[in-house]
Amino acid sequence: MEIQVLKNDNIVVLLKGRLDTTTSPQLDQKIKEIEIDKDLVIIDFKELEYVSSAGLRVLLAIKKKIEGQGKKLEIHNVNEVINEVFNVTGFINVLNIK
Repeated sequence: MEIQVLKNDNIVVLLKGRLDTTTSPQLDQKIKEIEIDKDLVIIDFKELEYVSSAGLRVLLAIKKKIEGQGKKLEIHNVNEVINEVFNVTGFINVLNIK
């Protein structure tokens, strides 16, 4: 998986590939390295193909970390396959999906 971080008015984390058991530790580590100095963190799924249960766990941990700092997390550009995973698992009600 490729991870790119952009900082402008917000922090944007662009993901490309698959968020699964193998790659979710990369995302977790990358988020830990980012100084959350903006009010909004966007994780952009435009080029993300798949998310597994391990990926969901990391997303939940990221949400708790960011919101624990008084910031907001949004997930953008979710494809149909990942949206279905969010619906089935109930994450559609947990994550702020735009």
